[in-house]
Amino acid sequence: MKTLRILLLASGLLASLPIALPAAAQEGDEALRSWRASAVVTAADVERFGIDACFSIGEIDDATFARMQGRSYKAECPLPRSDLRYVKVLHVDAEGRIRLGELVCHRCVARDLVEIFRRLYDVRYPIERMVLIDDYDADDGASMRADNSSAFNFRYIQHSRSLSKHSLGTAVDINPLYNPYVRRVGGRTVVDPPEAAPYVDRTRDFPYKIERDDPCCREFLRHGFTWGGDWKSLKDYQHFEKALPDR
Repeated sequence: MKTLRILLLASGLLASLPIALPAAAQEGDEALRSWRASAVVTAADVERFGIDACFSIGEIDDATFARMQGRSYKAECPLPRSDLRYVKVLHVDAEGRIRLGELVCHRCVARDLVEIFRRLYDVRYPIERMVLIDDYDADDGASMRADNSSAFNFRYIQHSRSLSKHSLGTAVDINPLYNPYVRRVGGRTVVDPPEAAPYVDRTRDFPYKIERDDPCCREFLRHGFTWGGDWKSLKDYQHFEKALPDR
């Protein structure tokens, strides 16, 4: 075997033979090619695939729209499919693992989100999970309990009959379990999701907490979003939204 290797090296044939990737690397490559959101990949996987391809914007293809119909994209949604974009990003969780993320948003904020999440990835800002809310049947409560970051979802603002900015795809919720919606209603404090009650006290330290001077908040504000943590009548610490430009 050693003699054969020497002969192959001498002839230049060994260098031209294909080298099989280890099974784990092949799995990472497949996750990236098919963009299996929430999958964990390595830095080497990302380098082979190309980091720029990991932060991209595309139109809503038929397969993605099939996931959304009747869930985040309900029959009464007035927003044309052509106004929405599918965004791929990388993010890092609190354990430092690189994960694949996906969002649907309005086309007017798609470039903002790619730039924001690229910056957050570069500084290793922790985001636990980022898959389409349709994986939770567009149930906002279920998505928040799973600490899933998401954007477009045709729905109403909590405890009202007004449409949420998520219905336009111009709002993003980040690490919602640790950054709850908090409001006083009839003398009591409403926390959404209820499981986030331990994280209402913002003086505490805990993973995935958004603060005004952290990279997440700074990047969203720099791109023209407002933060629900700055609101006076209520707090929505997970929430960032941006107004659509005048047409």
